[in-house]
Order: sequence, then C-alpha cells, then structure tokens
Amino acid sequence: MSVFERYLTLWVALCIVVGVALGHLMPGVFGVIASAEVAKVNIPVALLIWLMIIPMLLKIDFGALGKVAEHWRGVGVTLFINWAVKPFSMALLGTFFIGYLFAPMLPAGQTSSYIAGLILLAAAPCTAMVFVWSNLVEGEPHYTLSQVALNDVLMVFLFAPLVGLLLGVASISVPWDTLLLSVLLYIVVPVVIAQIWRRALLRSGQGTFDRTVGRLGSVSLVALLATLVLLFGFQGEQIIAQPTVIAILAVPILIQVYFNAGLAYWLSRQFGVAWCVAAPAALIGASNFFELAVAAAISLFGLNSGAALATVVGVLVEVPVMLSVVKIVKATRGWYEDGASSQANNVEVRP
Repeated sequence: MSVFERYLTLWVALCIVVGVALGHLMPGVFGVIASAEVAKVNIPVALLIWLMIIPMLLKIDFGALGKVAEHWRGVGVTLFINWAVKPFSMALLGTFFIGYLFAPMLPAGQTSSYIAGLILLAAAPCTAMVFVWSNLVEGEPHYTLSQVALNDVLMVFLFAPLVGLLLGVASISVPWDTLLLSVLLYIVVPVVIAQIWRRALLRSGQGTFDRTVGRLGSVSLVALLATLVLLFGFQGEQIIAQPTVIAILAVPILIQVYFNAGLAYWLSRQFGVAWCVAAPAALIGASNFFELAVAAAISLFGLNSGAALATVVGVLVEVPVMLSVVKIVKATRGWYEDGASSQANNVEVRP
C-alpha cells in the first residue's frame, strides 16, 4: 500500500476542512456546480466518479471468471455475505440506530436519507480496494480476481433491484428512473469503457498495459478526494453545526464491517477453506464499493443530502477499520488453520 493510500483517512479529513472552507468562501461557485445537472445527475460529479471507477475497473480481467470453480467454497461464502447478508444487516442496523435509537439526536427530516445512504453503501461489494487488502494478507490472487470480476458482473444486474427492495422496505420513495440511470452511468458504462480500453492496451503489449495502470494508480483516489471537496462544500455548515452526526453514522458502519468480516471468516473456517482464500474472503465480504455508493447517493438524493453524507462517512471509516481487520485475520491465522484443517478432514472421511 502506498503512503497515499495508507493515509487516506487523513486526506479525507483534510478534504472535509477544505470543502467547508471553500463552501464559505465561494458559495456562488458551488451553486453553479450544483446546478449543472441533467436528469438529476450532476455532470461534474459524474465525471469525477468515472475518473474514480474506470482506472480500477481497468485492472479487472473478466476472463478470471473461469477460475471461480477452483475456489468455489470461498466464492460461495463471499457471495452469501455480499448479497444475502450485508445489505439486509445494514438496513436493520440503520433502521435501529438511525431510525430509532439516535433519531432524536439527528436533524429533523434527514433520518430516511441517512438510512438510504447506509443501504447504498452496503449494497455494492468492494472492487478496487480489495486488491490492496488481499495483498496485505497475502491472499490467493486468482481467487481475489475471480471474486471481484464475478461481483462486478452481479452488480450490473442486482444493485438496482436490491437497493429498490431495501429502500422500499425502509419506506423510502424509490426514484426508479434515477436509480436505473445511476446503474447505467456508474456500472455499465464504466465497465464497457474499461474493458475496451483494457483490450486495446493489451494488444499493444503487457508493458504498455502495466505502465498505463501504474500511471493511473493515484487518479481514482484524487478524483474521490475532489468529489469529497465538492460534497463538503455543500454540507459543511450542517456538519459544523452538528458534529455528532458523523459519529452516529459511523456506528452502524463499524458494526456491519466487523460482523460481516467475522461471519465470512468463521464460515470459511467451517467449510475448510484455505486461509489464503478465507482472509481475502473476509475482507471482500466486509468492504464496500464506496465510489459507487457516493455516486448513487448524489444522483438519487442530491449533493447536500443526508444519503450523500452517510456514504462519505463510509469512506472516512472504511480504511482504518479494514486495516484493523487485516491485522485480526493475520493474527488469528494459526487458530484458523487448525480449525479449517479439522473441518476439511471431517468432510473427507464422511461416507
């Protein structure tokens, strides 16, 4: 992990300060940026989101889907966590903590928007940052690549229906036209562009591809930080007036990360999955595609919405929390491998 990535939380904090300051100094400029919309999609933000996502998707080889069967237990565990557990557990946690327990401490009228942002955050499995986490735990690279490629394919078909279902259960109005447009803009189009670009680069040679990917390494994070400056330029006053909102929104995010990572790790152990697969499986199961969540929240609810703020808190929380999960799975490797080998032997001796 580069120094830039390692201190992402610090850069996010600085972007909050810069965004708030610029919002006070240049309110007219931010007003013009906010008004640059087409079909409720902010064009400057959409361009920044593409700069975040496309360099990440450029690394994805969808040919790796053919290797899914080699690690079917680990893939099965992660798919179960990503699509059957995490979005629903976040909806429950958000409803309990934001809609009930801490509701009196939150701004009136924003509760539903905060819950919607948390749901958007949990409904999109992480892609690019997963490679960083997997590398830190020396995870099996073919499993990580095939799992990310599979999740990207599933997001094209499952993200919109799943978000629509959960927002409907949470009694939040679902603007389906905007949601489907978000999926088209922030999943389908970037995937297509990235894969066309990837094939063109590879035709020019592996060296050309590697050099291009290397040069684009920091583009995604810079675009993310620029988006946050815009976001906090609109929301800064609300954050300054009620700083406890950030801490409250972090509570369900923290719980769901540790819960889902722990569940994926435990299930992998029960099924006798090798540690080099189980470690990245736990990290993939717990982390979120916060770039997509931020984009969708902005498109659905606006730049200055509670939903957009909730997804930004996800960015602020995720990096240090995921680093702690990395340390936990590495520290428990001995415990894991003792139990996993026993489970594997039990499976082998059963008639």
